[in-house]
Amino acid sequence: MHQTLRCFRVLLIAALIAPAAPAQNDPTLTANLQSMITGFQGHVSFYAHDLATGKTVAIEADQPVPTASVIKLAILYEALQQIRAGHVHFDDRLTLQHDDQVEGSGVLLFFNTPMTITFKDALTLMIALSDNTAANLTMDHVGISNVDDRLVFLGMKNTWLYKKVFMPPEGPMPADQKQFGLGKTTAREMAGLMERYATCNLGPAPAASVSGTAIPTDQALCDAALHMLKVQFYRDCIPRYLEGADPPPGVTAIANKTGSLDHVRNDVGAIFTTHGAIIISAFTHDNADTSWTADNHAELLIAKLAQAVVSAWTPAK
Repeated sequence: MHQTLRCFRVLLIAALIAPAAPAQNDPTLTANLQSMITGFQGHVSFYAHDLATGKTVAIEADQPVPTASVIKLAILYEALQQIRAGHVHFDDRLTLQHDDQVEGSGVLLFFNTPMTITFKDALTLMIALSDNTAANLTMDHVGISNVDDRLVFLGMKNTWLYKKVFMPPEGPMPADQKQFGLGKTTAREMAGLMERYATCNLGPAPAASVSGTAIPTDQALCDAALHMLKVQFYRDCIPRYLEGADPPPGVTAIANKTGSLDHVRNDVGAIFTTHGAIIISAFTHDNADTSWTADNHAELLIAKLAQAVVSAWTPAK
């Protein structure tokens, strides 16, 4: 019933938030990327969009895939919306208890408890270090159901946050939760969410604020979120060949969020260039290479795909 109602609500609002112009597929680049993917031992879903020209590439871009930690982009988006409405604030105090600490990426796992951090600290750790404990604290603060309701409002019919990280699901779950784990999405839908950060498109302002304190402007919220994404610690996928001492011509900054499991490597990013932003959304799953090294085959593939996209779409100086 929950799934049916969600789909019905998506259909009702889809017309209100449809893209202003149709995508312009780049067939030459698509063929090049397809050839690079050939032979990869795993499944690849890929979407890229040049915001300056409208050019796109879509390869299995509407296939539902496991998000791993990429779903934290959706949690951050809901946090920004609740800050806009005055329901929560960057300086809210969150108390970390021992039972809140979960394994995996991040640093809060190693700290003595109880301890208190700000909500903004939790968001920064969740994005920049993909801190799983910080993500769970954030979900407690904004509500998992609110994240999913926001995704419905955005028209993301194949994106879902199911549960907290390394915690069992609570309440009735959609039948596919076991298949996807923490969350599911598509390359196209998650690219759309990253595009909102890159263009500071937070949607209509809340009707009224319930807060007695000053509310940050949309631009201030976008700047804060993009800073978290630009200082992302994990840089072996999209950023690998696009930054460093000798970045490609035109690349000025990269904001990205990764997600990894043994058989999964994902990265979604906004590459800012002198001619505009390029959105890249790459998901791989059922990968044969499950190694946790910088030379993991899926991470190398994502890096090469990103390099090819930026090289094709960024004009030479």
